[in-house]
Amino acid sequence: MENTTLLIEMGLLLLAIGAFAGVLAGLLGVGGGIVLVPAFFYAFSALGFSSPQLMQMCLATSLATIIVTSLRSVHAHNKKGAVEWGVLKTWSIGIVIGAVLGVFLVSSLRTLSLQLIFGGLAIIVGLYMTFGRNHWRLGQAMPTGAARAALSPLLGFLSVLMGIGGGSFGVPVMSLYNTPIHRAVATAAGFGVMIAVPSVLVLLFKPIAVAPPYTIGSVNLVAFGLVVAMTLITAPWGAALAHKTDAVRLKRVFGVFLVVVALNMLRKAMGA
Repeated sequence: MENTTLLIEMGLLLLAIGAFAGVLAGLLGVGGGIVLVPAFFYAFSALGFSSPQLMQMCLATSLATIIVTSLRSVHAHNKKGAVEWGVLKTWSIGIVIGAVLGVFLVSSLRTLSLQLIFGGLAIIVGLYMTFGRNHWRLGQAMPTGAARAALSPLLGFLSVLMGIGGGSFGVPVMSLYNTPIHRAVATAAGFGVMIAVPSVLVLLFKPIAVAPPYTIGSVNLVAFGLVVAMTLITAPWGAALAHKTDAVRLKRVFGVFLVVVALNMLRKAMGA
C-alpha cells in the first residue's frame, strides 16, 4: 500500500512537471531539460529520495526525455525545411565526443558537485535569455576549422552537465553566427538527439543508490514515460500561446525565473 501511495504521489508530481516543461518548450523554444532537472530534483527530494547520486538520476532522466522530444521536433521542423543538415553533419562528431566526455564526468560526480555545476551554468543561460539581443553577432556564418572543432564538443559537454538538449546552448551559438532563429531552433533540436542518445546509453548502465521505483541504471522510467506523454500534449499549447504573446518579453521573464531557480539550487548545495 505504501508503495502504491508513493507511485501515485510520484505520478501526480511528474504529470505537473511534464505539463509545465511542455508549455515552456512550445512557448519559448527552450528544451524542457532546463526545467526538468531542477523540477526532478525538488520532486524526488520531497518524496524522500535524496542521495549523493540524486542529481545524476535527474540529469539522466531528463536526457532520456530529450531523445523523444528532439526527434519529434526535428521531424516537424524538417517538414518545413528549417533544419540545417549541413551544420548537423559537420558538427555531429564534435558534439558526440563532448557528450560522451560529459557523461563520464557526470557519472563520477555526486549531487553536490552537479548542483553547483547546474546552478552556475543555468545562471549564464538565464542571464543570456534576460539580457541577450537578437542583433548580437560573433560572425556572419557558422564557424569551421579550429573554431568548430572547439565549439562543437564544448556544446555537447556543457549540455550533458546540465541534462539538457541542444536548445539552450545551440540556439544562442547559431544565432550569434547569423543563423535565422527558426533555423537555429530546428537545427538545435538535432543537436539534442546527438547529445542525449550516447549519454543515455552510458547512464542506463550506471545504477544509483536510493533509487525511486522502476529505475534502470540512472534513468527513472516512471518520470520518463509521464513527462514525455505530457510534453507531447502540452508543447503545442505553448506554441499556440506564443503566437498570442510577446515572446521576447516572456523569454526575459523566464530568464529571470531561471536565475532564481539556479540561485536557490546553489543555496541548497551550500547548505544555506
